[in-house]
Amino acid sequence: MFTTRLISGIVLVAAALVVVISGGPLLFAVNCAIAFVGLFEFYRVLGIEKNGAGIAGYLSAAAYFGILWFEGRQYVEFVMILTVMLLMTIYVITFPAYKTEQITGAVFGVLYVPVMLSYLYQTRTMPDGAFLVWLIFISSWGCDTCAYCTGMLFGRHKLAPVLSPKKSIEGAVGGALGAALLGGIYGALFGGHMLAVENPPLACALACAIAAVISQIGDLAASAVKRNHNVKDYGNLIPGHGGVLDRFDSMIFTAPAIFFAVNFLAVNIL
Repeated sequence: MFTTRLISGIVLVAAALVVVISGGPLLFAVNCAIAFVGLFEFYRVLGIEKNGAGIAGYLSAAAYFGILWFEGRQYVEFVMILTVMLLMTIYVITFPAYKTEQITGAVFGVLYVPVMLSYLYQTRTMPDGAFLVWLIFISSWGCDTCAYCTGMLFGRHKLAPVLSPKKSIEGAVGGALGAALLGGIYGALFGGHMLAVENPPLACALACAIAAVISQIGDLAASAVKRNHNVKDYGNLIPGHGGVLDRFDSMIFTAPAIFFAVNFLAVNIL
């Protein structure tokens, strides 16, 4: 299992390097693919992956990414409202075919997976995005690694014993501090390329610290959904890791966190 997980991890890192460095259409296409697979996995947990509610969600996600590609962000709110109206229409016409939580889950799924994960692409398209986008990976995968190592060495107090018995408060703190340190180092090394950001080391450290805390919430939230529905993994697409949501659960939260944190810190504080 460890060997399989390690090999898959190396392949993922290599693929991420190629895709994110390339940016543009390749990153957009991969971002879309990951989002749709993740949305399918989430809908499968809710039991709506192949019915009308699920199809409405997929159409909404497709419309959202179309708007993103053609830079029509002013229409995002319209798409979300239309999604709610469409799903409520399906709910009424087919009543009582769907439970209320399935319809609300269909709407939530679009926001939770495609919309939030799309900030990976949106961060890459920002000014200096070719360098800022890596903060998403630092605050997600870097935090995971630092949290694991700190927890193994110093973990004594359970963070969320019901959701994730192996996670500790010490590990969570170590993960956030480790991500902040890595972010600061990254900012010091590549700050010369971040012309839109004042004081890159501090900005990157703060952004990664904030995103690292949020990433751990994302990790636990994904675990909570699985436990509520008695599911071990969201899928088995990635050997040794499970499904897309099992691997990208924290990044779903860190992508928008980094996007907004960098913008806020650059404009309002630093």
